[in-house]
Order: sequence, then structure tokens, then C-alpha cells
Amino acid sequence: MKKYAIAIHAGAETVARGDVNKEQEQQYRQGLQEALKAGNAVLEKGGSALNAVTAAIEQMENNPFFNAGRGGNLDMHGVSTFDAAIMDGKDLRSGSVGNVRYVKNPVKLAKEVLETCKHTFLVGSGAEEFALTKGLELKEPAYFLTEKNLKDWKQSIDDNYPKGHDTVGAVALDQDGNLAAATSTGGLEGQLNGRISDSPVIGGGTYANNQTCAVSCTGEGEVIMRGAIAHEVYALVKYAGEDLQTASDKAVRMHEKFLKGDIGLVAVNQQGEVAFAFNTNMMKRGYSVGGDTPVVSLWDKERFSEA
Repeated sequence: MKKYAIAIHAGAETVARGDVNKEQEQQYRQGLQEALKAGNAVLEKGGSALNAVTAAIEQMENNPFFNAGRGGNLDMHGVSTFDAAIMDGKDLRSGSVGNVRYVKNPVKLAKEVLETCKHTFLVGSGAEEFALTKGLELKEPAYFLTEKNLKDWKQSIDDNYPKGHDTVGAVALDQDGNLAAATSTGGLEGQLNGRISDSPVIGGGTYANNQTCAVSCTGEGEVIMRGAIAHEVYALVKYAGEDLQTASDKAVRMHEKFLKGDIGLVAVNQQGEVAFAFNTNMMKRGYSVGGDTPVVSLWDKERFSEA
């Protein structure tokens, strides 16, 4: 039987256990399960890793409890803006979009850039124009406003400090032995207008190469970009001969003296091995290998289990 696997994250952060109630925990676990099932459905039929990570992230972008798409954070002006990237490990093609509004599923726009655009990174109104030419679904600003992100935005304005750096991401191995990675985010709550996160930066928050692994990062974007964390996992596997988990752990803790902040990642290789690494007490995460029932976890020392 051919190997295939998918693994996802929906954000890593340091948070007090008491700040996450049982209802929120259940929503997170259910959302992770739904995303994994969507990606698995593609892989089971022999579909591509590229389509599998897109399907998984689309589910999370539609979920108001995750910081991407509909549930995305609001910037300093109370506006939803999105960043996303996707990369094909087979041929190193990639597509990235940044500071995008109105697009219901930014990951689908990133995929269109990868597949049909002569450029690899589009931002702002130019990315939105491209979305229009491709017939992608657009939504009015009210669609992206939820009770949660409005409450969080008001709190960030009162505190005068951006926060809430959750991101969603997925990595997959398909039955043809190809890897892919994708990441999508609503950025920081209360961030400056025009900020771009690590998520659409190839080698920063997203990277895939069939030779080694596929990686998607989450956490504080500025730190992840400066460390080129996704590419660091690749480099440690390829040039230092580290196994995937060791490489992931080392990348997260690399240059701790200079890169202070929350960092998390998920990775998969051509052997179907999955690795998670993070320096926070919470990372929403899950995986499925070979079509097995998806398992998920939230807290740092929590075992994986069915939702």
C-alpha cells in the first residue's frame, strides 16, 4: 500500500489554561478533525498533496474559531487582511498572497498564483484583481467579522499592543510520493496597516521540497521570518543529516538569544513521518497517516486522541 499522510496546525501560543474554556477546546478539536478529514478525502482517492493541503486549510479558513479567513484577526483599523502561501515539493513551484481583503479562501488564491500566474507573490489590490480574474469567491467585510475577533480587537486597541498570532497550516504526502505545504493567517490582532506575516514568505513560514520535507510554521511572524524557520528544518535534514523530529526541535530553538517569541511548526517527509515542534504551552494540531482516524491535540503535554 502506498504511503500518504497529512498533518495540520491551527496556531501556537502561550496562554493560560483558564483562558480557554471547554466549549472553545471542543470547537478547536472539532475544527481540526474536519480539516484533517477534508485533506484525507483527497489523499485516499490518490489526489495530490497540493490539493490535500488546500482542502484542509479551506476548512479552517471557513471556521470562525481559527485565525484565517472568516475568523481572521482585525488590524489597527478593525479591518480583516489575509496572507497565505502554498508550495509544491515536486518542482518547487509556490504561490503567495499578502494583505488581501474580501477573498473568502486566501489559500485558494495562493494556489491560483502557483498554478496560473507568471509571478509568485501578489499583494493588496493587485492580488484581489487577480482573484477576480480567476472567479474566486469574494465576501463583503461583514462576513469576516465575528463576535470573537471584534472582542479581541477591542482588547488589543485598549492594550495598545498587537497580539493573537494564531495561524493555520497543513503539510501532506500523497500516494505519488510528493510533498506540499500551505499556510494561511489573519495576522496579528491590531497590527499596523500593511504588515505582512511570515506565512506567505517561502522559507520563512512555508516550505516544501520532495528531497527532504514539507513545513508550515505558526507563531510570531517577525521571529519566524528572521530565522527562516521552515527552511531551517529543510537544511538540518538535508545538510546535517538530522531526522525530521530532531531538525524540527532544533529549528524552533535556534538562536533563542535573538529570536525571542512563540514558534511552532508541523512537518512531514516522504516516509510519512510527521513532526511537531513548538516552544509554547499550546499548539492546536493533528495528523493522520495512511488514512487512519485523525487524532488531535491542543496542550504541550497532551497525548493525541480522537476528538
